Amino acid sequence: MSAEWPHTTVIYQVDPSQFFDRNDDGCGDLAGIVERLDHLRSLGIGALWLLPIFGSPFCDCGYDVSDHQAVEPRFGSEADFRRLIDAANQRGIRVIMELVLQHTSDQHPWFQQARRDRHSRYRDYYIWSDRPVDDGNQPIFPGVEDSIWQWDEQAGQFYRHLFYRHEPDLNLQNPAVIAEIEQIISHWLRLGVAGFRLDAASHAVEQAGGGEEERGVWLLERLAAHARAINPECLLMGEVDVEPQRFQHYFGSGNRLQLALDFWMNNHLFLALARERAEPLLRALRQRPHAPDGAGYAVWLRNHDELDLERLSPAEREEVMQVFAPQEDMRVYGRGIRRRLAPMLNGDVRHQALAQALLASLPGTPIIRYGEEIGMGDDLRRRERLAVRTPMQWSAEVNGGFSRAEQAKLPAPLIDDGPFSYQRVNVAAQQDDPESLLARCQAIFQQRAQLGEIGWGASEPIMQAHPAVFAMRHVGAAITIVLANLGRQPVTLDQALNSELKGFEQVLADGVYPSPVSETEALTLNGFGYRWFRRSVSKP
Repeated sequence: MSAEWPHTTVIYQVDPSQFFDRNDDGCGDLAGIVERLDHLRSLGIGALWLLPIFGSPFCDCGYDVSDHQAVEPRFGSEADFRRLIDAANQRGIRVIMELVLQHTSDQHPWFQQARRDRHSRYRDYYIWSDRPVDDGNQPIFPGVEDSIWQWDEQAGQFYRHLFYRHEPDLNLQNPAVIAEIEQIISHWLRLGVAGFRLDAASHAVEQAGGGEEERGVWLLERLAAHARAINPECLLMGEVDVEPQRFQHYFGSGNRLQLALDFWMNNHLFLALARERAEPLLRALRQRPHAPDGAGYAVWLRNHDELDLERLSPAEREEVMQVFAPQEDMRVYGRGIRRRLAPMLNGDVRHQALAQALLASLPGTPIIRYGEEIGMGDDLRRRERLAVRTPMQWSAEVNGGFSRAEQAKLPAPLIDDGPFSYQRVNVAAQQDDPESLLARCQAIFQQRAQLGEIGWGASEPIMQAHPAVFAMRHVGAAITIVLANLGRQPVTLDQALNSELKGFEQVLADGVYPSPVSETEALTLNGFGYRWFRRSVSKP
């Protein structure tokens, strides 16, 4: 059986360029992350997920990799990376990094040699054709790219790129390419990485199978076997945007991915928030296949990309859009929302805290994106997905405490006006306020880190009368019952729930409620309220 830790932890996602600039050159760096690790520890974080730190021209925030085994100089050195690993481990935090295996930068030495010489061994590292081929795939970024094929004058052929034209697709059917990826995995594991998030995993699997997903899962088995031969506890977490019935291909018998990012659940979570009703969440949970031993799901609210709503029906998608992205500039690619959570919820601290508590209540491993814990906003003046990629807001000081460099040197403009400006929304302003979003998130995720049964136990919904309330029982070494009111109005719950909670202790709540739970007085939840109860299995 695989290691238990990925299922009993809380993951925090950091964009290294945007988190904290230690040397004041304008760009966030690894030394800056080290300096802010105690902030992560205060949130109960057990794993730090780094967005790409590899050598890169940085045309796509580092996903355009030009050297998979080098630390991009703007972030520091390999020695800085080792110091980050050591400092994180000292605080009980593991480090996970990206594995960008579906494509490279067109500046990568492999591609440069491939385009120069048709007979080079690197030519077959990529996918070439004398004419564009309709293989059923469409550009990942419609409206930005109009084809997945790009003519290369030097090569005298077209090359395939599902993503941007400066990111040619790797030929994952070539054993030599897989051997290169294994070498990359080995390199970072030897430096102390605890696992990898496989970027575009479902696209990579399909490509490895010649267009057929089921034929391509050998890729995951091989990479998992290689990684776990070096570190038996190594995590492989995959970006798997597929329908529920297809998850089985990515888990296998537990010998492929250990965690699958559950986009289906993410879409239905926002449908539930838009409707202020629990039903879409309960429906998504019913549709979610049981994961094999050692495997499970990762859940989140917002990430570094758009909120892609393709897994909803057209009517459901438009329903969510009308609530959370009513203006055209809030939408992107004809399918998604390019806003952060806080603006979508109108900056309401109670609503944001409810959303985070709901996330932490779901069966699976919760992921927090940097800045969510304080309610950071977005910059819709930036193009495409860049709207949600802005510097972390640490204080009301110059540049939000992110850097002392001139603003022109920063990786992105600061949010410096409106209700989400760094002068109003920052860590320093919230850290001593018990009613702040930061304090609420600290309470939620510190408690979640202690409740392994939510991520690793058996979970089942509790049927109760109110449609706005999400209620679930998680059973493991202890039993935890979670209640969350998605509605803005207070609710009174079915009295039958009182007997269900006999012997339970309340371990988390959004405010003060009568204690202990009375058998004669029905439970209540505030508008956007939440309550968690727990008891050991040995108690009656």
